[in-house]
Amino acid sequence: MKHPVIGIPCCRWWLKESQFFHLVGEKYVRAAVGAGGLPLLLPALGEATPVAQMLELVDGLLFTGSPSNIEPHHYGAASVDGDFNDPERDATTLPLIRAAIDAGVPVLGICRGFQEINVALGGTLHRKVHEEPGMHDHRDPGGTLDEMYALAHPVRFVEGGVLQALAGCTEAQVNSLHGQGIARLAPALAAEAHAPDGLVEAFSVKGARGFALAVQWHPEWQHQDNPLSLAILEAFGKACAARRDRRG
Repeated sequence: MKHPVIGIPCCRWWLKESQFFHLVGEKYVRAAVGAGGLPLLLPALGEATPVAQMLELVDGLLFTGSPSNIEPHHYGAASVDGDFNDPERDATTLPLIRAAIDAGVPVLGICRGFQEINVALGGTLHRKVHEEPGMHDHRDPGGTLDEMYALAHPVRFVEGGVLQALAGCTEAQVNSLHGQGIARLAPALAAEAHAPDGLVEAFSVKGARGFALAVQWHPEWQHQDNPLSLAILEAFGKACAARRDRRG
């Protein structure tokens, strides 16, 4: 039996001597493998992206985290000098998200990918969560990788939600490495988990034809050692395999 193909859209970064590179963090590639899939890296072609053809190539899509942020004009905010954006990724992923959900392609969003799905479907973001009244500081604590990805705070799952069913519990500890977060949840989305300060930390797509879940934390990091991460990836992988089977 062939592995289901999991497409992973790339970031497009300038790295050296005016050259751009299309990149995906290895931890996301390994997470796709951990979900039982065959990772396929999708270049950030921007407006030239053949969305329909990309969807024909894959059995699921994993939208990853990244140091870059979504350009603010996509959710009605003004640009800020010095912000690290990736406009070609935005122009690739936002239409791809909408098309994938409409087509019932399984979708998993992580960190930036979580924010992308919200923005693609009409939601907005806090530019700096830690500066919002009553909100906590959710940013990367720094230090070693183990310190950066250490469990940072609990999330409480929404009663009767998709994530609670996957987790088999009402609450779990997660890591936290994000500066931005959801301000207004898109109408098509249902909150699945909240941080202690009320910030939405996970959501699903209401009435989606396929698996459609996103989380603000990083389940890809050392997923093999975390029961919640394994449950999320296993459910995503099973949905991708089911699409593979339906497509023959």
